[in-house]
Amino acid sequence: MMITRISKTAAVAAIALFSTLVAFGNITDYGTNFAFVQHVLSMDTIFPDSAIMYRAITNPVLHNLFYVLIIAAETLTAILCWIGAWRLASNLRNDARSFIAAKTMSIAGLTLGFLVWQVGFMSVGGEWFGMWMSKTWNGAPDAFRFFITILVVLIFVAQRDEDLA
Repeated sequence: MMITRISKTAAVAAIALFSTLVAFGNITDYGTNFAFVQHVLSMDTIFPDSAIMYRAITNPVLHNLFYVLIIAAETLTAILCWIGAWRLASNLRNDARSFIAAKTMSIAGLTLGFLVWQVGFMSVGGEWFGMWMSKTWNGAPDAFRFFITILVVLIFVAQRDEDLA
């Protein structure tokens, strides 16, 4: 159905917009979210008696490197999703094979976005660096919302498409 194809295209574009706004905000207001990365990696706001404090990274060069890698991954997510949305839109009226083939960049972008927020923020930040223990710098609930939304869109987009009636 055409409405399903339009819906998939719009959902990918919505994630592209979200990722663009996140990356743009991090680039144009570097210091605000840099403080988040710095505190998470330094582990300076987790439970003071935590046995995982040995994992802390306190080197400012590494803080900046981690943050630049995050911004690069968010930017690449946005780019791949925009290209994917464009390819889907360009194939809305084509046969199922063409529309399915057009999903590649969307799936790549959505997968990268899922990995950024699930692996980067939930697994590495939340669990390895104990971000969940911080009352001030706990980004786990936000990351969860982001990667679940992206995952739902990824599952929706990956569903099989039929030829238009």
